[in-house]
Amino acid sequence: MGRIAALGDAHRIQVLAIAGVEPHPATTAEEAVAAWQSLSPDVAVLILTSQAAAVLDERLAERPDLLVTVLP
Repeated sequence: MGRIAALGDAHRIQVLAIAGVEPHPATTAEEAVAAWQSLSPDVAVLILTSQAAAVLDERLAERPDLLVTVLP
C-alpha cells in the first residue's frame, strides 16, 4: 500500500499530517528539489503547494506512477 506525502510551504502542509500525510516542508526551490529527491519509492500520492509544483513541474515525469495533486 502506498503512502501519501505533501511537499511545499510548511504552513500549508503541516495540517495534513493530522490525517497521516507525510509532510516534506520546503520553502525554497532548492529545498523543494531536495525533498523531491528524498521521497520514498512507496509514496503513491503527492500533494504539492502551487509554488512547489512550479519548481518540480519537469521532474514530475520522473515518477509516472505517482498521483500528483496541487493545492489551490
